[in-house]
Amino acid sequence: MPMTKKNGKPKKSELPSTLQKSGKKAQRTFAKAHDAAEKEYSDAERAHRVAYSALKNKFEKVGDHWEKKAKKANSKTAEGVDAHATKKHLTEIARKLDIPRRSTMNKSDLVAAINKTSRGAAAHSR
Repeated sequence: MPMTKKNGKPKKSELPSTLQKSGKKAQRTFAKAHDAAEKEYSDAERAHRVAYSALKNKFEKVGDHWEKKAKKANSKTAEGVDAHATKKHLTEIARKLDIPRRSTMNKSDLVAAINKTSRGAAAHSR
């Protein structure tokens, strides 16, 4: 099922819940990548994976939504969190999510805490 309307705008009702709460650019990136992959591969599951991959190049998951990365990078992500981001950036995301003891955590602990909080926020908002 296509995720974009004839005018090219994403169908919000077709998007995953975390994208429904995200900006228009993130929604459009996911929807266009999904439609192109579905047309090419004729497989909905594969199209979904391709769309998330395209989304993760430009955006990172923060809580229950996606935010634009400071710079586009094909980087290793852990559930949408840029695992190669600087500790300063990860600490800033942890601050936005109000994660306790974030200043004492190393990078891998920050990534894990952000993922845990993001999963909880996404599940709670459904």
